[in-house]
Amino acid sequence: MLHQQIEQNKRRTVLIVFLFFLLFAALGAAIGYLNWDNALSGVTLALIIGLAYVVIMVAQSTQVVMSLNNAKEITDKAQYPMLWNIVEEMTIVTRLPFPRIFIIEDESPNAFAAGNSPEKASVAVTTGLLKKLNREELTGVLAHEFAHIRNYDIRLSTVALAIAGLIAFLAQFSTRMMFWGGGRRRRSDNSGGAGIILLILSLLILVLSPFVATIIRLALSRNREYLADASAIEFTRNPEGLKSALIKIATSDPMEAANAASASLYIVNPFKRMKEGEAENDGLFSTHPSTANRIKRLEAM
Repeated sequence: MLHQQIEQNKRRTVLIVFLFFLLFAALGAAIGYLNWDNALSGVTLALIIGLAYVVIMVAQSTQVVMSLNNAKEITDKAQYPMLWNIVEEMTIVTRLPFPRIFIIEDESPNAFAAGNSPEKASVAVTTGLLKKLNREELTGVLAHEFAHIRNYDIRLSTVALAIAGLIAFLAQFSTRMMFWGGGRRRRSDNSGGAGIILLILSLLILVLSPFVATIIRLALSRNREYLADASAIEFTRNPEGLKSALIKIATSDPMEAANAASASLYIVNPFKRMKEGEAENDGLFSTHPSTANRIKRLEAM
């Protein structure tokens, strides 16, 4: 069951990433057709801009994310000995390098991982997590974050966030270009039925791409959370620790220090409190799978 879940989530992730880049290319083609009457030029320009933007985002991901969430790095084991010891244990179990450790001053329990590779990874936990969780639960949470590091989710999440944001920017920029006169591309040979169809299709892509990109990014985020949960159990062989931790985190008050742009990085949505009778279905615009569904999968392991 464990390895089947891991493999299933990996296949879904590949599909979602493919759809993401397909949408990005389609948007570039639409922009090129609407503004310069050349879809290929639009695709080329979009890919060049996208690659440069993603490289910059990935290179600076840790600094940006930690700054946005007011996280402060600790460098001495004496500051938080139990946390430090568990991180050391996870490096042995997972055979990953020792990550940088950050603390967020917030009474709500939560955690996330960041960085562009296992060698440059970081983990951040709130003071509330250290106060409200016991050692078994904290181990489950950190195993989940180490799973994100091992599976390169931290890089994937940064790339997905960058592409979604860039799609929204390009769509808005292209729309303004059209209104400012940059889209005067009407030609007599495009006045036929095929030209009208391409025009309508391009406009639909332009309008709907930011909306679709958001749905794909959130679907990717939810999928990777399931994979990290399964991988965490592979590390600890103890689903009860993570299960109990998820319940405590999900039923706590929302965070105050968290940044909305990085909400999908946290182990549980930092702005949502689980209510009694939580719906079993994961919503299209949910940053995370429902806690009820995650617990259901953990109980099946």
